[in-house]
Amino acid sequence: MKIGNLIIVASLILGLISCESDDSSDDQSSNLTSAEETMQIAEAGTWQITRFIDSGDDETGDFSGFEFSFNPDGTLVAVKGSLTVDGVWSVDDDDSNSSSDDDGNSSDDDDFNIFFNVPQTNDFEDLNDDWDIVSISANKMELIDVSGGNGGTDQLTFEKL
Repeated sequence: MKIGNLIIVASLILGLISCESDDSSDDQSSNLTSAEETMQIAEAGTWQITRFIDSGDDETGDFSGFEFSFNPDGTLVAVKGSLTVDGVWSVDDDDSNSSSDDDGNSSDDDDFNIFFNVPQTNDFEDLNDDWDIVSISANKMELIDVSGGNGGTDQLTFEKL
């Protein structure tokens, strides 16, 4: 009889321990996928490129003064004075193909896609890629891509203005 009571008490204690509250359930974004969260962050404000390394070459200066807007309709606009460069963007929740995960973090294979319809000689063509997310916060997005042709690593950082 005592063993039966002990089992009941142990079961109750384990049940109470497993029912701890989860504070993250109060966070309205907790039901969003990582891709949806990334899209909300990108859409919230105007961004500038603070780092662009193209196969080892620092080409950040090519985008100096441009302000980037990632719009909810999938359009991407880069503006510098009277010059406007239009493109498109998206984020894919790509957790099915870890081989495309350039940042080495197989738990987050989201692709941050950027495409500007410009000639190959245009600086903006270098941004056209399916970037992997290294880190993202409300004020900074760090992206990486391993180039297919020469195997070089490209790094792209946007910071909120």
